[in-house]
Amino acid sequence: MFMDAMDPTRAFVKDVKRLVIKFGTAVVTRSDGRLALGRLGALCEQIKELNTQGYQVIVVTSGAVGLGRQRLRYRSLLNSSFADLQKPQAELDGKACAAVGQNNLMALYDTLFSQLDVTSAQLLVTDNDFRDEAFRNQLTQTVESLLALRVIPIFNENDAVSTRKAPYEDSSGIFWDNDSLAGLLALQLKADLLVLLSDVDGLYSGPPSDPRSKLIHTYLEKGHQGQITFGDKSRVGRGGMTAKVKSAVYSSQAGIPVVITSGYATGSILKVLNGERIGTLFHRDAYKWVQVKEVGAREMAVAARESSRRLQAMSSQDRKKILLDIANALETNEELIKIENDADVEAAQLAGYEKSLVSRLVLKPGKISSLANSIRVLANMEEPIGHVLKRTEVADGLILEKMSCPLGVLLIVFESRPDALVQIASLAIRSGNGLLLKGGKEAKRSNAILHKVITEAIPDSVGKKLIGLVTSREEIPDLLKLDDVIDLVIPRGSNKLVSQIKDSTKIPVLGHADGICHVYVDKSANMDTAKHIVLDAKVDYPAACNAMETLLVHKDLVQTGGLNQLIVELRTEGGAFCINKELLFYL
Repeated sequence: MFMDAMDPTRAFVKDVKRLVIKFGTAVVTRSDGRLALGRLGALCEQIKELNTQGYQVIVVTSGAVGLGRQRLRYRSLLNSSFADLQKPQAELDGKACAAVGQNNLMALYDTLFSQLDVTSAQLLVTDNDFRDEAFRNQLTQTVESLLALRVIPIFNENDAVSTRKAPYEDSSGIFWDNDSLAGLLALQLKADLLVLLSDVDGLYSGPPSDPRSKLIHTYLEKGHQGQITFGDKSRVGRGGMTAKVKSAVYSSQAGIPVVITSGYATGSILKVLNGERIGTLFHRDAYKWVQVKEVGAREMAVAARESSRRLQAMSSQDRKKILLDIANALETNEELIKIENDADVEAAQLAGYEKSLVSRLVLKPGKISSLANSIRVLANMEEPIGHVLKRTEVADGLILEKMSCPLGVLLIVFESRPDALVQIASLAIRSGNGLLLKGGKEAKRSNAILHKVITEAIPDSVGKKLIGLVTSREEIPDLLKLDDVIDLVIPRGSNKLVSQIKDSTKIPVLGHADGICHVYVDKSANMDTAKHIVLDAKVDYPAACNAMETLLVHKDLVQTGGLNQLIVELRTEGGAFCINKELLFYL
């Protein structure tokens, strides 16, 4: 599996070998009770992929009762006269529905897996079975044999003969539904991970349909218990989200990580195993991750706004001092920054990134000192806040003034260059703005250490949350919804990125369409100055996105030899530099 998008709290998945996956009734069937063939087929394809990669996959499936009920109702309808249909319809026996449905459900799994050259096996269990130690030992041996043969064991509760009656959950029960069965099996079979598939993306702080509800990426029992209101149980099954959360809590406390995620989303199982931050994670060590747990998008943006207002209230000299302290802190921590940057560069090279991207990622010797000096220059520039730009007398005694002021909270998405983080943060502090930053994942270690150094230099009177670092791309959609808190979005990247962000938010977006990196040399230009500008634009940092792409020259420079001077300088300083004269444009 590729781990390029791995979230720190999901790093444990790299050690997962055996996992239990539970398909809920709402995943297996459609809203009308019929089987969701396309969805089920896609899930089977993911299991085939995991099986091929060497994972040991155990499936727990629901849906037999609902499927049997739908099938028996159809048969009853075909065998009923019109007069029969006018009479009250008797409720179908649930155990008969289970018997019929189980047969059809397993026939479908067999067909789907056979098409993928995978063999599956059916194992039906009841609550009472697990009271027998000999049964549990035999069950483990059977499953071990099946997994060794690369067979997919498919479990379901044998509702047709189960002696359990509602209410299903009581003090005497071992499991009460397929969610708790999945947790029990994960424990009995020593699984490394339990995945509970639902019809929603995970556990929310409120009803998933409520736009104010937030997806909880990592469940903290002490932090979230009592703050979540559960709605109705599943529309078709016995459990619902309440049952899933109980099973997840029990399993995680026993040492088995659990992820509740959508069975509707494309590739959700593979994404979980890829370490992506999807769904809701339950892990007994989650409380240790306070330093890496997600901060809600709104909380991060609100904190940046509050800090920015305190920053704006400071004097120009105080803001200047913050920048000077940041410059000093960068130079003091240069060695630590270099270590983290080297780790990013090495990881990018091993991942096979393009040379131009790796080049932009590198903080070359002297870069930190250069950045620090640039910050000092910025600190000593004229105060940007409170300038009267225009004054108009609207009426006698009524003066209208146009004055420079901070924008508020900025969300800036930028590319792989970690030095951009320093530049953006410095400009935001000088201009009194709050900031949310999302850098490229290839520079995550460099960005993290630079963010830490900068924010630690910000005084408590302002607040270190003035600058928030967004660590996951999954947080961006949530941030783009906060048009009441974030004042401007600035995406620095491809045309596609800018267009996607513009289409996804009501927040004003300052974005370019296509960059034009041209240098024009006129016939009246001083050639010494022109050569210096052209060389700096192309040779100094060719990997930069604003490096010169096209050199335009006045046609008279061909006759005077100015063009040849430029070509000679470029070839001398730039090494293997080629100019195709057929592609030159003359003005």
